[in-house]
Amino acid sequence: MTEATIRDVARRAAVSVASVSRALNGASNVHPDTRARVLAAADELGYVPHAGARSLSLARTHAIGVVLPDLHGEFFSEMIRGLDREASVRGYHLLLSNIQPDRDHAVQALRAMRGRVDGLVIMAPHVDPPALAPMLPASLPTVMINTHAAPGASMLRVDNGAGAEAMIHHLAQIGRRRIVHIAGPASNSDAQQRLQGCKAALPSHVDLRVVEGDFTEVSGAEAIKRLLTSNADFDAVFAANDMMALGALQALRSAGRRVPKDVAVAGFDDVPLARYLSLTTIRVHMADIGARAAARLIERLGTPGSEPFDELIVPALVVRGTTVPEA
Repeated sequence: MTEATIRDVARRAAVSVASVSRALNGASNVHPDTRARVLAAADELGYVPHAGARSLSLARTHAIGVVLPDLHGEFFSEMIRGLDREASVRGYHLLLSNIQPDRDHAVQALRAMRGRVDGLVIMAPHVDPPALAPMLPASLPTVMINTHAAPGASMLRVDNGAGAEAMIHHLAQIGRRRIVHIAGPASNSDAQQRLQGCKAALPSHVDLRVVEGDFTEVSGAEAIKRLLTSNADFDAVFAANDMMALGALQALRSAGRRVPKDVAVAGFDDVPLARYLSLTTIRVHMADIGARAAARLIERLGTPGSEPFDELIVPALVVRGTTVPEA
């Protein structure tokens, strides 16, 4: 049996070959009814696009470059899961890399993507924006996640300040008056936005003590150990991410402090492990953000010259047993 061609699909769906190509490549300027007819026709005929021929005709690799601060840990694993899920549905695969703050490493990571990917998703809140902007390949459509690199860049941003404000309000409402905030690194924009949110929401009758961590579980535990050694007086801990909160939780319990009776503990992100350990946190929906970034980038690839976007995502407070005793 002769294999079906794109022209066969076009005849079956009663559309042009160009419309079939746009529908199968995920272009955003295709009417949903047309896309449905094309997909149905392709399925009925058993049509499978030839990846090599498609890449040559479109001058595309059908790969997306993903550059993150790290490729390990639950936060980034969830984001990659969302990116991969959406990219796969649209016929793309991922090329992953991490980016360090030093310029040489960042340049190498971005240079390695050129010629291998059709577009980039970049999350680099730890890299100085003026230093990052000149490194970005001008020829590659790019979606930034929580990263301010250049005016007019397409961005997905989590409202870190609003999330931190919601958590401070919650801790104050349940009667906590001496809050410790374990902040992330001073060079990280996410961490600084969360710290600013804490300060902005702080009621006059509540004290805030800030100690710095590095987003790792170990740094959260070490911060608590230092506070306990110095006999610091506190009744709540709000860490700038869940992993530091989980380290703090373990250190408090090891020291005999009851959670939440003696000390309430909260984090930020809502990684899967936080749900199992009943951690109060701010839900960011990392997988959904990854999927959204992939979708928006692929839509841009299908409509060259489209306007950049700036989309703000407001996270949600999730109250669990580390701040309010469970029934």
